Amino acid sequence: MDDPNQAASVHLGTFANLIAANLKEKHMRKSWTWVKWGVLASSLWLTGCGTISTMGKLETGAATEAGRMWDRWIEGNGDIAIATTWERKVKAGVTANEVEQVLKQVATERNMKDVGTLPLSKELEARTGQKQKLLTVYSFCTPATARRMVDFSPHMSAYLPCRISLVEKEDGLWMYTLNMDMMVKMGRKLPSPLKEEAKAVRDTLWEMMERGSKGEF
Repeated sequence: MDDPNQAASVHLGTFANLIAANLKEKHMRKSWTWVKWGVLASSLWLTGCGTISTMGKLETGAATEAGRMWDRWIEGNGDIAIATTWERKVKAGVTANEVEQVLKQVATERNMKDVGTLPLSKELEARTGQKQKLLTVYSFCTPATARRMVDFSPHMSAYLPCRISLVEKEDGLWMYTLNMDMMVKMGRKLPSPLKEEAKAVRDTLWEMMERGSKGEF
């Protein structure tokens, strides 16, 4: 197809079908979903073939994952941290020490290295002499996968190492970590075996969150 505008129109039609399928799947559960996809479609039209070319390089399901992030961004009143993270409320009766033990146990089971613990609340207590609400950051890494990921995209180094935060709030303990689906599902297509390795890291963090929040050894 020689006419770039005509080509863009064809691809936009395909993109519109994708949007319609996404809306049907969600049963149009939020009226502002139309606004979301309208913005995306408008951006696609304005940026033209460059955007279309980039979309062709993305992982399958990238648009759906972007839609989920948009939903959380709106629901979180524009808090980008809500849009880009996973959270779990720790089950009542499960202690911070038990959460920590589960995280380290899962890391061992899944061959992920424990690379450090940052006890921020304890540090603040030592500095101020005042009791602080619990805030601890646990770091984990799979070095070989991290190396390959940074070789694929040096910007990925900003996400290293993988971290899970344990935070005490008024209603109890909560766990937070980066939404690993951004890395696995939303970006450029990962080559094999990096794709499989990244998926394994994603699944390990998910398991840590699930089991840690329930105190499941």
